Amino acid sequence: MSQSMKTGGMNQKHGFITSRGTLDGAMPALVMALNSVRLGNDATIFYTFMGMDVIRPGGIEKLKFYPEGTMGAIPGMSHIATGMMKKWMNEANIPDAAEMFEMAQLEGVKLVACHMTMEMMKLKQEDFVEGVEVWTAEEFIKYAGECDLCLFT
Repeated sequence: MSQSMKTGGMNQKHGFITSRGTLDGAMPALVMALNSVRLGNDATIFYTFMGMDVIRPGGIEKLKFYPEGTMGAIPGMSHIATGMMKKWMNEANIPDAAEMFEMAQLEGVKLVACHMTMEMMKLKQEDFVEGVEVWTAEEFIKYAGECDLCLFT
């Protein structure tokens, strides 16, 4: 184990990319980024494509879980699967997505919207929750190049 891992991070940079506006698309980056800042690191989540739904007002509360394969195609299955996932999270004392998102905001996770996706979807800065920054792909690539860890969740 590296010295920086043993000492709790030593202010590393960690970047996460969220491209899906689903419960299982948003939660991994939120969990990892939140834990990263709690270890004393800088953490950024870069939202692109359908992940942009996560950072829109009320979006985090609307996230659903869609089972893979043919199960996900059954009408009403996303509602049942989302309920099951939320129940399991609650039983495991895992905060729901909205609580996790609020904790991430309060504890200093940087939330960033992709400029290109904004242009493509005709979104503006005011279409997002307060505190979201906007970066171009070039800006994120420069940031990612400086990261000690960068994950596509």
